[in-house]
Amino acid sequence: MITATTTSPEWFCVRTQTKREHIAAKHLRELEGIEVFCPRIKYRKATRRGKIWWLEPLFPGYILAKFDLQNMERAVTFCQGVRGLVRFGSEIPHVPETFVTSLIEQVRLQSSDDQELITVSPNLAIGDEVEIANGPFQGMIGTIQEVAPATERVKILLEFLGQIQPVSLDLFSILLPNKPIPVF
Repeated sequence: MITATTTSPEWFCVRTQTKREHIAAKHLRELEGIEVFCPRIKYRKATRRGKIWWLEPLFPGYILAKFDLQNMERAVTFCQGVRGLVRFGSEIPHVPETFVTSLIEQVRLQSSDDQELITVSPNLAIGDEVEIANGPFQGMIGTIQEVAPATERVKILLEFLGQIQPVSLDLFSILLPNKPIPVF
């Protein structure tokens, strides 16, 4: 286990209050000598109110902060939105600089305007096999024939009533059962 005993700034994993990662990050950024990394993902989700954008942290309940442990531990620990530092017994391990740098680069490659915001959109292609998640065709498997991202609709070929029929569905009513989840 790696334990911080030096006085140079290092990356640490900071536990935040539930659903307060962005608040903790904002307040930590206001402190001098602290660098904060709080990546978030933005995606559309169908709800009872319709389709809305959701914004969630990439690491719920945690953010990464770079600071001098000996001089700033108390300030970080008592910052608004922070629950404490990740500890193993009495030891506070640091996160390797190479890991954090690599993570920051990967997030920046996938982010739009904001350095820490990744916008996730469905990656569908003609010929993909999908499962219908809700509605009268729930549970049926079909093949994508056409994708219309502007209207958030897809045309799927389904077999029912003894024939293959084209059906137009909402983009958010389908699942991709055979596609691996992208990992960065």
